[in-house]
Amino acid sequence: MEQTLPFDGSTRLFFTIGHPVAQIRMPRIMPPVFAALGLNAVWLALDVHPGDLRAALDGLRRVRNLGGLSVTIPHKPDALACADRVSDRARAAGGANLLRVEADGALTADMVDGLGFVEGLRARGFDPAGRRVWLVGSGGAGAAIAVALCEAGVAALCLTDLDPARAGACLERLAALHPAVSLTLASADHPPDGCDLAINASPCGLRVDDPLPFDPARLPPGALVADAIMKPPVTPLLRAAQGLGHPIQPGRAMLDHQIAPLLRFFGVEADPQRVLAAIPA
Repeated sequence: MEQTLPFDGSTRLFFTIGHPVAQIRMPRIMPPVFAALGLNAVWLALDVHPGDLRAALDGLRRVRNLGGLSVTIPHKPDALACADRVSDRARAAGGANLLRVEADGALTADMVDGLGFVEGLRARGFDPAGRRVWLVGSGGAGAAIAVALCEAGVAALCLTDLDPARAGACLERLAALHPAVSLTLASADHPPDGCDLAINASPCGLRVDDPLPFDPARLPPGALVADAIMKPPVTPLLRAAQGLGHPIQPGRAMLDHQIAPLLRFFGVEADPQRVLAAIPA
């Protein structure tokens, strides 16, 4: 659906802040969503150099028709540091991907990357509650997914990362909020026993010559394999898992299913199914 609403003095402005910004999909995704919901709004990308985020936010928080901000690489940790109020999940993830200016001018931060991932699982009929999960990668996307999985009630979460210290710090933050979840570390060569869900949230797979982040042949039969990487839509890991008979979840699901929670954070209540139906392929 094409954007048919006029831009005028009542148009609400939304931005995604990143560097670089050529790959950002929100300016393409959101016009048909806004049109479907009857919202007079526009979504654009802002290229902000690393180190300049605080200065950019100091100006943006004074814009009276600002609808809200999303934040992507490399600014998520700095967005958390710049916020005046922070959700528990953003603090646990160590970064924020949403910023909202309150009536008093304060910046509130949240993280919904992981919510999109979990809602994508539920949409395909996989309830993470009570499941045992192996997550490879504890950077920005991985930490957000880990937090959302703990919020969803997984029984056990095992982290693998090339940087064990980063993975350990992530587990410490999670343990403070979710003491009932069994939290452990593992190497890529020794996956946890009996996992129901194995996730790649590392950059491994972005380049054509990358090795697989883990060997799906080591997984139990029927384990769901998910990848946070969106391009290619079916990564080499997912192809290998499919070939072994594993169900898969591509990375696109994480983005599509976070649009409704994102809008809710900005004060727009919308039926998630209506939002999903409006998102272009």
